[in-house]
Amino acid sequence: MDSFLELFDIYLVEAMINGILLGGVLALLALGLNLIFGVIDVTWICYAELVMIGMYGMYYLVQYYGLSYYLAAPLAIVLVAILGALLHFLVIEPLLSGPPINQLLATGGVLFVLQSFATVAFGIDFRNLGIRLPVLAFGEMHFSYSRLLAFAAAAIGMIVVYFFMKRTYIGTAIRAIAQDRQIMALMGVDTRRIYLITSALGGALAGLAACLLVLQYDVHPFVGLSFGPITFLICVLGGLGNFVGGFAAAFLFAQIISLGGLFSDLEWGYVLAFAFFILMMFIRPAGLLAKRQ
Repeated sequence: MDSFLELFDIYLVEAMINGILLGGVLALLALGLNLIFGVIDVTWICYAELVMIGMYGMYYLVQYYGLSYYLAAPLAIVLVAILGALLHFLVIEPLLSGPPINQLLATGGVLFVLQSFATVAFGIDFRNLGIRLPVLAFGEMHFSYSRLLAFAAAAIGMIVVYFFMKRTYIGTAIRAIAQDRQIMALMGVDTRRIYLITSALGGALAGLAACLLVLQYDVHPFVGLSFGPITFLICVLGGLGNFVGGFAAAFLFAQIISLGGLFSDLEWGYVLAFAFFILMMFIRPAGLLAKRQ
């Protein structure tokens, strides 16, 4: 009995650490979506499909053009950053003065366009990057190097974004517009330029997430369904546009998913996470860190 409890404790610690590793990538995804909403006040329903395009970019750069993973990653990030800027310029900017529902429907339409484009252009086959990373054994616990790499890269990416927002003129302008876009426009700040830069930065974060997720997921046109809905729920639970709330919600969701997978299977972990979200919407409808009225 004692040996069983000892082994159970080891599995519990392993699940909690894996939850932390998963939380880092989910926090990175939530950061990009929250950044766009916080500045432009538009929710990109198609955000996960930008990640999907980035994963396809990584696949073809590595498998067809023979680039190493570390050379292909910056190119994929730039590709998705350009795609994010184009999405804003072609779809969002013409609708900024319209009702929010129009913007929501437009980004939802882009979601289906990108899925259909990927289906026609690449087919529905599941593709794998072909990179097999070893597993780190620590006593009785085992951790995937791909998750460790993803967590480290996500942490570095979030730190870089933090210093960019705090120490640069453009970052300061982005934070100022997020707080009061009307006053900043009256002070002569080119909000159109800041919006475009923000969209490109959000796209770059989606590209970074694509480079990390392609090590863990097969690439196919509907891969965004694996993490898109959970990312959106994280942002809502944390409070749309609230970076700290999104960060906390990402790690909370990741722990629920990981521990649910320990006691049952991974699908039940997601079921528990969605059930927790519904419950919290009754308790804290404005988000985890919202102030009580």
